[in-house]
Amino acid sequence: MTDSINSAEKKMSLLEHLAELRIRLLYSFIFFIFIFIISLINFKIGKFHGSISELVYIFLQNPLAEIINERGGRMIFTALHEGFFTQIKVGFYLALFISLPIMLIQIWKYVSPGLYKDERNIFLPFMIATPFLFLLSFLMVYFIVMPIAWNFFLSFEIPSTSVGLPIEVEPRISEYLSLVLRLILAFGLCFQLPILILLLLRIGIIDVAWLTQRRKYCILFSFITAAILTPPDVISQFLLALPLILLYEISIIISKFMKKRDLN
Repeated sequence: MTDSINSAEKKMSLLEHLAELRIRLLYSFIFFIFIFIISLINFKIGKFHGSISELVYIFLQNPLAEIINERGGRMIFTALHEGFFTQIKVGFYLALFISLPIMLIQIWKYVSPGLYKDERNIFLPFMIATPFLFLLSFLMVYFIVMPIAWNFFLSFEIPSTSVGLPIEVEPRISEYLSLVLRLILAFGLCFQLPILILLLLRIGIIDVAWLTQRRKYCILFSFITAAILTPPDVISQFLLALPLILLYEISIIISKFMKKRDLN
């Protein structure tokens, strides 16, 4: 009799947890859909008339526009539906980026009641640091990587000569968006390296000595990762590999500081 009552209580507790998880996921999904719809609605501010997704695309386009506008460059789309679906993609990723903190908050509220105080003290700083590191990676891509990479790619243009036809770039809007998103995602994921390292350190899976001894493997892994994630040019690969190595070294410094603090 007692076993059946305990079983019913456990079953009810499980159902309550699943219901709470469903509600929190629903809140996150509704917020995502709301931002996504808002980003596609047209509005007018001064001379600009369009949607937020168009405005965001123009913002992402600026590093290239500053370079090619001097010689009358332009961007094109070659399929009738390409412009529409490009704006849909921009709205989707914009909504995902804005919704990420809300999703992390909902996940934290769901998980934190089941954690001990020490466990909450371990995970909470990493939950807070994740969006900030992603934002830092985006700023690096936008203000440093993209201008350098675009200048490198555009250097392969051939001006008009008497020998042959000129070769000029006319980037497609969908291809440009895919390239920019690939860079943002690659740098965003790689900039989470300190969080992963420090989390493994706090859990006890690795230690400072382990990190120090494997520094050369980190350098090799950084260049391999950069070669896989970035466009096939040496410049962007170096621009990703070098911050990865720097972040690894920063993680070692922070790890040593944490170890001294725990000993004291």
